[in-house]
Amino acid sequence: MILKSTHYAKQGEVTRNWVLIDAEGATLGRLAAQVAKILRGKNKPQFTPNSDCGDFVVVINADKVQLTGNKADHKTYYRHSGYNGGLKAESFRQAMEKHPEKVIERAVRGMLPKTTLGRKQLTKLKVYAGTEHPHAAQNPVKIELEG
Repeated sequence: MILKSTHYAKQGEVTRNWVLIDAEGATLGRLAAQVAKILRGKNKPQFTPNSDCGDFVVVINADKVQLTGNKADHKTYYRHSGYNGGLKAESFRQAMEKHPEKVIERAVRGMLPKTTLGRKQLTKLKVYAGTEHPHAAQNPVKIELEG
């Protein structure tokens, strides 16, 4: 009788690829879900939940991401300084004018684990507002979004 055991990916044997995603015309949540899936490595057959086996993701045209319905008018981002009266609110439109990269980073961060592994996986995300990015030397493979 041959026993088969589950294969767990170890840090040294993981091959990391670079992926380029164009966010032009993409819906924010669907884009963030697929980016989080690639960062975690869930698109690979050797996925291991407790190991960082994901790829690097470069997102370009972050300033052209969209929301469905009238969420662009109603969506609000909150943060708190920790002091009394320190609640700051910012609408989606204001956030896109000031820092469109942070909008995508925040959406992806919410879909990753809230652990040290999730924070480590988030460092592999590179978001840029325009079409230019400094990662051409890594030869990122451009992929189309599903759905």
